[in-house]
Amino acid sequence: MLNIQLKPREDRRLRAGHLWVYSNEIVAPPNFAKLTPGTLCRVLDARAKPLGTGYINPHTLICLRLLTGDITAEIDADWFARRLNAALALRARLYPTPHYRLVFGEADGLPGLVIDRYDDVLAVQITTAGMELLKPALLEALKIVLKPRGILISNDLAMRETEGLPQIDEVIGEVPDEIEIIESGLRFRVPLAGGQKTGWFYDQRHNRDRFAAYARGGRLLDVFSYAGGWALRGLQAGASAAICLDSSAPALAAAQASAKSNDLTVETRQGEAMDLLRELKAEGQRFETVVVDPPALIKRKRDHEKGLEHYAALNRAAMQVMSADGILIACSCSHHLEPAELQRVLLREARKLDRRLQILETGAQGADHPVHPAIPETRYLKALVARVF
Repeated sequence: MLNIQLKPREDRRLRAGHLWVYSNEIVAPPNFAKLTPGTLCRVLDARAKPLGTGYINPHTLICLRLLTGDITAEIDADWFARRLNAALALRARLYPTPHYRLVFGEADGLPGLVIDRYDDVLAVQITTAGMELLKPALLEALKIVLKPRGILISNDLAMRETEGLPQIDEVIGEVPDEIEIIESGLRFRVPLAGGQKTGWFYDQRHNRDRFAAYARGGRLLDVFSYAGGWALRGLQAGASAAICLDSSAPALAAAQASAKSNDLTVETRQGEAMDLLRELKAEGQRFETVVVDPPALIKRKRDHEKGLEHYAALNRAAMQVMSADGILIACSCSHHLEPAELQRVLLREARKLDRRLQILETGAQGADHPVHPAIPETRYLKALVARVF
């Protein structure tokens, strides 16, 4: 197996539990650029002492990802099964039904891998060349540990292109176009084929549990609603009416189907969020609760200022359709946006509208998206509940 030696500074980071290395932090071996992306390697410190086993891609900024601290480990189906069982033990302890994020990349010791579980159907994302080369062993382990009826490997990801990988989805076994899950007693129709990411946003489940009650007794607006998770949970908690805004027609159809399954009524509007918010303002519509839960608007550090202004514009537009004393639930899944920055954005936009702001609660990703203590990037989701009056 290939040996990859690190420069001294990276020794300290890996010893502290970090799992990846940048291309300028290794001593490149001969013919480094010709290595097959994803090749397994032994990782050595600056004194040539072993740190563990990982995989390497000479063509990416993050060129090395550590899989294990065992230099003699054989990365086979049994190795994957042990990691999967460790991940499964946590989720089985927390959730009454088999519906959760089963694997959250580095946080579960499986860099380049995300798995969402829908009982006997799995939605899988493989984002690195190393995990792609290990896919046969991974699939064998999934069959051993979970015996799934079907596996959807969702490959339509920009990161795969960066890693030199194809972006065509794969289906193994029986995978329905949509699947039903139960969240807090409500039945949701989750679009798998053609759905967003891995189908359902499990990371917001605990926040929906905690924050839905703020919608009680008033009208709720769910911006970037996807399949209506916030809207339907708000109606369940006692909202008098709910409107879902999203650019995806299939997502809004799923929201309508889920509402019907639960004997609820929801209005949907398709289009870009800012356009629809302007329409609602022009119509004179007002809402007691508004949820703004966009996709990541700051994906890279260099996009920070532009993304920050996008968050500001969205939340300003949301405040303009709120009642005189309303609740704003403002979310961000951008790792590069700090919670304090989001709070400052809300305060600034409220002041522009001559309104006061109180922060009532804060939320983060659910426990099936654990945080790796040495990798800040695994802590990404922010949710603020603010009173705007």
